[in-house]
Amino acid sequence: MFPNEWQVNVAPYIDRFVKWLVATWGPFFDALSDLVLRMLLQIESFLKWLPWWAWIIIIILICWRLTHNWFKTLLPGLLIFTIGMFGLWEVAMETLGIVIVAVIISLVVGIPLGIAMSGSKRINAIITPILDAMQTMPSLVYLIPALMLFGLGKVPGVFATVIYALPPVVRLTNLGIRQVSQEVQEAALVFGATKWQMMKEVRFPLAMPTIMAGMNQTTMLALSMVVIASMIGAGGLGEEVLKATNRVAVGKGFEAGWAIVVLAIVIDRISQSAAKSWEPPSNK
Repeated sequence: MFPNEWQVNVAPYIDRFVKWLVATWGPFFDALSDLVLRMLLQIESFLKWLPWWAWIIIIILICWRLTHNWFKTLLPGLLIFTIGMFGLWEVAMETLGIVIVAVIISLVVGIPLGIAMSGSKRINAIITPILDAMQTMPSLVYLIPALMLFGLGKVPGVFATVIYALPPVVRLTNLGIRQVSQEVQEAALVFGATKWQMMKEVRFPLAMPTIMAGMNQTTMLALSMVVIASMIGAGGLGEEVLKATNRVAVGKGFEAGWAIVVLAIVIDRISQSAAKSWEPPSNK
């Protein structure tokens, strides 16, 4: 047995720190929660306002524009149609709204952070172990601070999803920019490019295929978090899965799970095709 006198528990210190955050920065977290909730409700309202058939047409047009393949164009539309067949269209739009908001926040935070990591060895050394911890920590753990800081509802679900889904876009933004050819960068410097022009006109565009891959992975992780986030009131398809699990309703669980899989497949196909469109012609 491990000696008792050598045991050190950090849990009380973490609990006190979170309580201090709530007491000291409560108004800030309330304002942040209101901002995210308003954005989420507006996006959900738009998603539900647009008719189901319009969404299917939009998805078909996007897939045709990206692939020019009839099978890859019609299949996503048919898959999305099955969500409506199961009577899950409204809750699917709720889930999609949460994913969209979480991905937007992840990109706003993650892409600049990845750029900063690519330009500084010190920042890279500090952030890398934090990203490692974020990717290896059990996803259920993220619900605890989100619940304490924002209470029950969709907002803590969004922030728990952001924490879980953020690392890929940070890592791949950093990786993509670091992989830009030195010869190309030196040529830009010869022509008098500033640091801002180098990033805007050379590094970022050439790193875009890798960054798009990071955006794809972040979106997939955000979608995989919907069932976990439903435990603190995020709603959507995750709540349907949770209800089916509690009631041992295999059929309902299959339908809700199928809807999540369909969203994942369609989003993945569209984002992958969009990433390929950024690749140079020789790499496609």
